[in-house]
Order: sequence, then C-alpha cells, then structure tokens
Amino acid sequence: MTEERLPFVDVPAQGTHRATVIWLHGLGDSGNGFAPIVPELKLPANAGVRFIFPHAPVRPVTINNGMPMRAWYDIKSLDFDSRADITGVEASAAQVEQLIDDEINAGISAENIIIAGFSQGGVIALHLATRSKTTFAGVLALSTYMAEPEKLADKHTQANINTPMLLCHGQQDEVVPLFLGHAAFKSLTSLGFKTDWKEYSMQHNVCAQEIQDISQWLRNTLTLN
Repeated sequence: MTEERLPFVDVPAQGTHRATVIWLHGLGDSGNGFAPIVPELKLPANAGVRFIFPHAPVRPVTINNGMPMRAWYDIKSLDFDSRADITGVEASAAQVEQLIDDEINAGISAENIIIAGFSQGGVIALHLATRSKTTFAGVLALSTYMAEPEKLADKHTQANINTPMLLCHGQQDEVVPLFLGHAAFKSLTSLGFKTDWKEYSMQHNVCAQEIQDISQWLRNTLTLN
C-alpha cells in the first residue's frame, strides 16, 4: 500500500530549477526547523537549487513516554543496537522515495538530487541511499547514526558507492554520541563508500563553521562554483 505523501516546506529554486536538496529534520522538529538555513548557506545567485523540507508523521515515541510528536520512526531504547525502529525507518524511507520520484517526474535527474538529514533524518538519508537502486548527487548526514549497521554489508547496493557523502558531528553531542556517528562513517568507508567526516566543538546542533562547510560541499557536489 502506498504511504500518504509527506507534506513539506518548499524553498523554490532561484533561477532555473536544476537540482533539489531533500532535507529531513530531527525528532520532534518539523520541516520548518531547517528551512531558515537556506539563506545562511549563501549559495550563488540563480544557483537553481530547490530545497524541500518534509514534515515527519506524528507518532508516539516510546522513550518520551509515548508522547506523540513528529518522528521518522519510534525510539524504543537508547541502546546502540536497537535505537532505530527498523519498520518505521523503512516506511519513512519509502515516503521520501515518493518525493524523490516526484522530482524525477518533474524533470530533475536523480544525479542532481541530494538527500540530507539531521539526527533521525540522517538515519533515513543513510538508510535510503545505501540501499537504493538510484544514484543520487550526494548524501549529507548531520549528527546522526546508522540503523542496522551490521546488515549494511549484505543489504547495500552499488548505486551510491561513488556518491559523495558528508557526515558531520558534534564532539560534545549528548543526544547522539560522537562514537555513533563515527561508527556509521567506519561502516560506510569499510564497504568503499565515498565518505568524508567532519567534527565540530558543539553539541546536538549546527554551528557556523559547519554551515560554511556544508555550503562548500554543496557547491562542489552540484558544481555551483
């Protein structure tokens, strides 16, 4: 059964639309949370990049006493091996794939689409891209970790093995500890994924230097310079 399409905040392309960034928020946030970052990225005028910031479905989250909130999946435990509810991860990944298909049907090549995500959103971005049969422009994973890393060797595809992936993390992150992000980085590099790692003196958030680095990475990945 087809999942309901995700609503989203749309930041239209400046100039002719030639590329799209689909950016997934973290637990309890919404697409509105990261939308203000677009002008801070200071991409070239008329870069032609559309930004889509989807809203995750509202669902009860076990670790928050079952409180309903926007979440890409339930978190039943903070244990490394069982933090991400894989059923929810796969359902959300399928919904994001619908947004990707919509962009492709509108004339944007998959190789001009970047999948980005913060925290829970980064989990979806990494899960989707490593298992997809579609080759994307790039993957941006911020302050995040990997669902079922032990299964990646058997379940990954080759479609994005050479796709640029940037993983960024805060050294003082108390929500998703640094070692979880670095474990995802090591899992990816061990299988040959083209992955870069950057860490910053920050907590579970985004800092000014990181925004500058993301901007440069976007310019390089989408050849905007």
